[in-house]
Amino acid sequence: MRDTVVIITGSAPSPDMVRTQVPPGAVVVAADSGLDHARAAGLAPDIVVGDLDSVSPEGAAWAHEHGEVRSSPTDKATTDTELAIEVALSYVPRRLIVIGGPDGTRLDHTLAALGALGQPSTDVVDVVEAWWGATYVRVVRPSDAVTFADVEPGRTFSVLALHGGATGVTVTGARWPLDAVELPPLSGWGVSNEAAAPPPVTVAVDRGVLTVIVPPGEPT
Repeated sequence: MRDTVVIITGSAPSPDMVRTQVPPGAVVVAADSGLDHARAAGLAPDIVVGDLDSVSPEGAAWAHEHGEVRSSPTDKATTDTELAIEVALSYVPRRLIVIGGPDGTRLDHTLAALGALGQPSTDVVDVVEAWWGATYVRVVRPSDAVTFADVEPGRTFSVLALHGGATGVTVTGARWPLDAVELPPLSGWGVSNEAAAPPPVTVAVDRGVLTVIVPPGEPT
């Protein structure tokens, strides 16, 4: 068992973001052109996953010489990020971090990558989270209330049911708390809440999967 597996996706995170969010000793999996982003941040991925159709020639040469390449066909029913998550789960990690960034052109890729965080196969991971650019994303499942101690008073955050409706949704430590409510899928009800002071923000759910999104920015 490895403590943490980090996936660098094909969308372009900043090199500084990649460097600061990868814990020492983590297994690093690059999803396709995520290899180039990882290398730009000074990382040497352990495994490269995907069809390698968007990796630079220099990156592809490096991967075949220094890393383990798990190739997939270009025509497939899953994304490279989903394939990378399958590889990550084979390590039975306690923590899974996906690092990527919106490129401004492929909303479909962004939605698929964030949606993959809450797929049933990731239920076995204690902590599933992502940095999408400077935005923090955390998955919350039943019997796994999550406390966001670092969300400062006044900071905006959103709670979304991206994977179908969720029931027993409870949010405390917020300007607009929720008490065991039913949150419809993709409802705007949980969008743009604010952290109160004190206590820290806590999010819990009885049934379903929640995605908590904390955008960048200073407290209001």
